[in-house]
Amino acid sequence: FEKPSAVHVSPFERIRRTNKAGGDYWSSREFATVLEYGDYRNFEAVIEKAKLSCFNSGHRIEDHFVDVTDMIPIGKGGRRAVNTVFMSRYACYLTVQNADPRKEIVAQGQTYFAIQTRRQEIEDELREEQEIENDRRLLLRNELKRHNTQLADAAKGAGVIEPIDYAIFQNHGYMGLYGGMDAKDIHKNKGLKKSQKILDHMGSTELAANLFRATQTEEKLRRDRVRGKDAANATHKEVGSKVRQTIKELGGTMPEDLPAVDSI
Repeated sequence: FEKPSAVHVSPFERIRRTNKAGGDYWSSREFATVLEYGDYRNFEAVIEKAKLSCFNSGHRIEDHFVDVTDMIPIGKGGRRAVNTVFMSRYACYLTVQNADPRKEIVAQGQTYFAIQTRRQEIEDELREEQEIENDRRLLLRNELKRHNTQLADAAKGAGVIEPIDYAIFQNHGYMGLYGGMDAKDIHKNKGLKKSQKILDHMGSTELAANLFRATQTEEKLRRDRVRGKDAANATHKEVGSKVRQTIKELGGTMPEDLPAVDSI
């Protein structure tokens, strides 16, 4: 039987380094060797062209090309200091674009770093989107917390006094918005533990729907001068149902079908 061949690993992957922050970088000395530049001085000219490309593309050169003193091995286990450039993935991409195109390894490097750079761009975009979503969630969660206090005050004015009565009042709002589900049902549907607060595990879309429910219920209770627990409950459920209907008409996802997310 033949032994299975080893999984091919790109020579550029073999010399990839990782800093303490988890970022990838490459040493220009090792990079030059892989690209088959026997004289490092010739490779320095390639790096200078890459730096110019970096500048012309609107990026800060120092963010991608860092001049350092590195230690390289010499004969009999010794090491000596040499000037080196630590290059980011983007810097490597620009460098292979400016290297000798007649070399097969350069063509391989162009393909490798084009794919890796695009992959990094996608990861950065996703990370940025997640940061925006987290900021939006935090803003909406704080707004909802404030408006829930105002809603509680309006409900109290309508006759919802005792904590148990307010819990029932809140459930009516949920049942309107979530198609008949109360807080307990929502917990179960989203796989949340009893100790976990529903609002802390909502994405921005779901939080916005609940914020609209809370603000509109508060205004309606005050505007219509609703009195009595039953009337307050009915009002809350009605507003929740109206918000749900609006979501449906707009083609949105029903709140109970939105996934639970990590606690804000």
